[in-house]
Amino acid sequence: MNLRSLAPFRDRQNVARSDTNVFGSLQREVDRLFDEFARGFGALATQGNGSLVPSMDISENDKEYVITAELPGLERKDVEISLDDNVLTIRGEKKVESEQDDKDKNVHVAERSYGVFYRVLQLPASVDPSSVQATMSNGVLKITIPKPAKPESKKIEVKEAA
Repeated sequence: MNLRSLAPFRDRQNVARSDTNVFGSLQREVDRLFDEFARGFGALATQGNGSLVPSMDISENDKEYVITAELPGLERKDVEISLDDNVLTIRGEKKVESEQDDKDKNVHVAERSYGVFYRVLQLPASVDPSSVQATMSNGVLKITIPKPAKPESKKIEVKEAA
């Protein structure tokens, strides 16, 4: 969907008004806001409150759950994973790259986001924290969580009371 189509009177040729420039600056500002909103849908996007949110895939098979998160520009040391009471927390920080010649730069466009992010996921009961594995390669975090063994059903014999 083109987000600009949500703005009123955008590219409508049949609307004829003598005072079309009265709302020109307002229209440009609305267009700019929609462009900024649409730009935020990247791999490590920013929400309206300025926090970074990694894109994730969660899948399962008969043996395990697999969580994959895109964390471009991050290394293993920038990411923390914890599991407490079946709640998995992924926390990280994307730090600003500092260069000595930053003082002499004239920045024309700055769209990259920096800061702390976290994702919290509720896991099924009975997950063994010691069996959770996490790997990271090329900015992609992969967490493997083995499914707990299903309790076997057992037929209980009814005996005569003494």
